[in-house]
Amino acid sequence: MQQYALELILKRKIFTARTEGHDHIALRDVTLQLPPGQFSCLIGPSGCGKSTLLNIINGLDPQFEGTLKLAQGAAPARVATLFQTPRLMPWLTVLENVLLVLPAGADSRQRAVELLNQMGLEAVLNAYPSRLSGGMQRRVALARAFAIRPQ
Repeated sequence: MQQYALELILKRKIFTARTEGHDHIALRDVTLQLPPGQFSCLIGPSGCGKSTLLNIINGLDPQFEGTLKLAQGAAPARVATLFQTPRLMPWLTVLENVLLVLPAGADSRQRAVELLNQMGLEAVLNAYPSRLSGGMQRRVALARAFAIRPQ
């Protein structure tokens, strides 16, 4: 039997329109099975439900009909997401934005610095996001995603 890092069997995801009072079926009959260690990418036209699906997988949207199973021993916190926008905290430095997802301690600081160095951001560790280019902000977000050692 195949072991999956993630298995989603989604029957339906419904949004209720507040102003119109009727339901909108955003997703229906979706099955997703991802083997461990596999890199995956969702592509599709605007409005087809990609972000909705990712929000369900990440546990950001638990209101759906179906089941979501993670590998035995896996925690939802070990699923990393890169959003369409970097979603950095503007009041935190580059380094602090990566440390945000890690437990306090010297090992975490070392890991964050190493990841940021790998992203070519060693010169801006103490800069605030508003001082970075869009590409640099995205690399900070990527370093933050890798910091949790996603499965």
